[in-house]
Amino acid sequence: MNKTLQLLDVVALLEDHPEAGLVAGQVGTLVEQLADGALEVEFSDDEGRTYAEVALPARLLIGLRYSPVAA
Repeated sequence: MNKTLQLLDVVALLEDHPEAGLVAGQVGTLVEQLADGALEVEFSDDEGRTYAEVALPARLLIGLRYSPVAA
């Protein structure tokens, strides 16, 4: 990934995270960059209700892009 993740980026989980009830592919929003290098990600349903908010290392996330980006 060329771009560093930024607050409010939409991300997808790359691995299952069973402690939080999350599986690879679930989509969330980066809501905080924590001091220890972890990223706080909020996972919400289609109605906007949060069902999980967890601190995750950046290596477990990939940023999603909705428009073309030069390679």
